[in-house]
Amino acid sequence: MKEIERKYLVSEHIMDVIKYLQSKKIRQGYIADLDGKTVRVRTKGEKGYLTIKGKSIGISRDEFEYEIPFEDANQLLANFCPKVLEKERYELIVGEKKWEIDIFHGKLEGLIIAEVELESEEETFELPNWIEKEVSSEIQYYNSKLIENA
Repeated sequence: MKEIERKYLVSEHIMDVIKYLQSKKIRQGYIADLDGKTVRVRTKGEKGYLTIKGKSIGISRDEFEYEIPFEDANQLLANFCPKVLEKERYELIVGEKKWEIDIFHGKLEGLIIAEVELESEEETFELPNWIEKEVSSEIQYYNSKLIENA
């Protein structure tokens, strides 16, 4: 499956927008990160996932995600991931698009990133007023790099 997404830094004004929304706690770590290809394990709420992502080409990359037992995900995080990134995820519909807003915790406290998945790299969409800057092509904002500072 192909993942096409844009990633943005978000202003703190988003807190007024999401204050009544439910969030899901996410814990994630990386089993492998080789030449831009990653194998990630994640818990999201009470579910576990194993995700394999290919190298990014523009804002696109191959992605294969599989639900795994929650207990297995926790064991993989504990035994195979030297660092674990923690964040709260909020989902919000703007126009016709679902935005995922991640509020990071721990050493990344204060960082807020929003992502929107697209059908094509050329797709146009409504940009919310709480967006500050696009960082889609800035590697330091990939979760696989952010975790180095977690």
